[in-house]
Amino acid sequence: MQSTRKLGLAARLVLAFACIPGIAAAQEAAPSQTLELWPAGTLPQVTHGPEQVGTDGSATGSVRNISNPRMEIYRAAKPNGSAVLVLGGGGYFRIQIGTAARPMAQWLAATGTTAAVLYYRLPNDGWKAEAPYQDGQRAMRLLRSHATEWGIDPHKIGVMGSSAGANLAGITATRWDHDFYAPVDAADTLSSRPDFLAMLYPVVSVKPPLDQTRTSREVSTQPDYQTAYSVEDHVRADMPPVFIAQAVNDPIVDVGHGLLLYQTAHQAKVPVELHLFETGGHSWGLGKPGTEPAQWPRLFATWARMHGFLGGTPTAAGADVAGE
Repeated sequence: MQSTRKLGLAARLVLAFACIPGIAAAQEAAPSQTLELWPAGTLPQVTHGPEQVGTDGSATGSVRNISNPRMEIYRAAKPNGSAVLVLGGGGYFRIQIGTAARPMAQWLAATGTTAAVLYYRLPNDGWKAEAPYQDGQRAMRLLRSHATEWGIDPHKIGVMGSSAGANLAGITATRWDHDFYAPVDAADTLSSRPDFLAMLYPVVSVKPPLDQTRTSREVSTQPDYQTAYSVEDHVRADMPPVFIAQAVNDPIVDVGHGLLLYQTAHQAKVPVELHLFETGGHSWGLGKPGTEPAQWPRLFATWARMHGFLGGTPTAAGADVAGE
């Protein structure tokens, strides 16, 4: 067998990335099932025609024109008891499913964590600004309602969001006691509070001076959107612990978003960990092999296990994310 030392640089980077537990296996994983978010007849008909899946450039794998919000469930072969709701980004005008949310969910499932990719409604498609927040809250409650069936500890369900999806995750994790919709069934008697929060290249604020994002524009149809959907305004001591990762040279979401949330959470004495990468840009998904953001899955898994999620606490610093 050819040694790693004799391989070219590109091949070594690919090999190193593939050796992160769960990354290689994630490429083959398929959803166990699809779960509709709302009972039939609950939602008005706003969008028309089929969903649109992007095929070019940065839109590749993204989804628009969502009329039936739902979750793709990725169940682990050997569940560790934790679950994560995965929220792709896209500025609330599309959702990066194929290149971000789905690979993240597949990786989580490969490491033993049940994962759910949320197809949430988008204001750009004609839905009200509150629609994605309604879907996020409903999804958390549905995950808890299926905890026993799917081998999930109802106290180990987190949320992971990227870009605009991180804004949705942040509001879900700070405003769980605000009902974004009227109850529709028994699942709505359950808590929507996530037990942990991960935010990647996050849109945190929709207030000046950090309101220069597509996210801010899309939710601005609601008169009080700046206070309603700026995560920093809702940080509280009893919110879940927070993991944040962002690149300093992010051209889409200013690094001030990640810094603001870290500072606000730290001041509120919320457990929070921040990783800033010198380079990496925006929308990395799992992270391209050889780039700084490719570190985040291992960093997140170690952090989560230190807090008792994803199978427990590592036995030593730098322990393998799959617990091997």
